Amino acid sequence: MKTIRTANVDKLVLRLVEKDGAFVGLIIGQDGGRKALIEGDVADDVWRRLHDEAGKANPKYFGFDGARARFLRFFPNGFQSEGFAGEERDYKVAAKSKLDLAVPLAEAASGSGFGEGVLSVFRATNLLSPFEKTRLQDALRGPAADAFIRAAARFAMGEKAALGDMERALKPHDSAKWTVVTYLPFLWRPETHMFLKPEVTKDFAARVGHRFASDYEPRLDIAVYDSLLDLVAKTAVELAELQPRDRIDVQSFIWVVGDYKEETEAPKP
Repeated sequence: MKTIRTANVDKLVLRLVEKDGAFVGLIIGQDGGRKALIEGDVADDVWRRLHDEAGKANPKYFGFDGARARFLRFFPNGFQSEGFAGEERDYKVAAKSKLDLAVPLAEAASGSGFGEGVLSVFRATNLLSPFEKTRLQDALRGPAADAFIRAAARFAMGEKAALGDMERALKPHDSAKWTVVTYLPFLWRPETHMFLKPEVTKDFAARVGHRFASDYEPRLDIAVYDSLLDLVAKTAVELAELQPRDRIDVQSFIWVVGDYKEETEAPKP
């Protein structure tokens, strides 16, 4: 038996071992006792399932059933609720339309001079904080603006290496943040990309038992984004009966579940 990987998740130890050509995942508690055992033929799959199982031990955990119930507490008619469109969807769709008109994706990938147009799109929503928008203004009015926008467009079109190019363009302005680098790809292609608001997304991941809660790092690592997309894909599957239209709906679902406070919010039909 050979240990392949180990990790700590909260107060648990996760261990992946190879045995007789197969892989075994173990969850070990503080007392040294085994909490779970997962087996499979693919190491990455066993490791993923092991993280998901460990997530169920988090005190915030209530699973996807709990997440749906919480969302429907605020929006009883789901994504078709009039209140949902007005509070969570319409302004994001409007920002997407503004981006598509001012900075078409195909042109952004190789063009120049789009800085002011992109800045106006960032200002069109409250997805970034005022401080982030202020720092971003310097970046989009500086010499690295074209490099950032081109890299964002290439990332939106599937070029993972462009994440590093965005980081290099934004770092001098202290804007190399997940919120900034995921914003434009999410609006350009909400069918494949996701906007990452770290704290609320980590909270959501903990509630549904997904490994993103422990995978997340502030550092712009593509593995973090891949984990986010796995969380989003699983969430979309779990929401199939509610018929989300795209990842704008999924992102809003994550925000509602993770951020809304029941004592201050009333149901919206």
